[in-house]
Amino acid sequence: MIRTTTSLLGIALFCAAAYAADAPTVGQVLDGQFRNADREITALVEAMPADKMNFAPTNGEFKGVRTFAQQAKHLAAFIYIASSALLGEKPPVDVGGEDGPDSVRTKEQVVAFVKGAFAYGHKALLSITEKNQMENVPFEGQPTPRIRAAVFLAAHNSDHYGQMVEYIRMNGIIPPASRGQ
Repeated sequence: MIRTTTSLLGIALFCAAAYAADAPTVGQVLDGQFRNADREITALVEAMPADKMNFAPTNGEFKGVRTFAQQAKHLAAFIYIASSALLGEKPPVDVGGEDGPDSVRTKEQVVAFVKGAFAYGHKALLSITEKNQMENVPFEGQPTPRIRAAVFLAAHNSDHYGQMVEYIRMNGIIPPASRGQ
């Protein structure tokens, strides 16, 4: 009986603590997903050798596709653009449009551009609250609810990550996220 009472008391205390804990904000939930993309994409860009950053497939139907570096720059530029819309401010760096700045050429520059974009993206997503999530922000040339722009920001990464994984595998490299623990 004492064991049962003690167990029930423990469960009750645990449930009370969980219930009393603050629920995450909308921004925190979105940023949690974005954090995964940050970790996987940043590691992927860092894993590509400097001499392979300008790789683009040539066998098959790949005429005119972006290189690995161009994929990374586009992704980072889009993160900056979307994040600036969420925050209602200009991007903190020259993004050079959706393709990224021409001045970003070396592996080190691409990695720094990607890391900076993700840091800015975290700031933007964490600014979203229950109160402001449905406010319109200028996004892709039209007023868009902040939550829609934020969800697109988080989802857009997946498409380019998938393409970049293929590029890195074509160069005989296992993506960091696929390596054994």
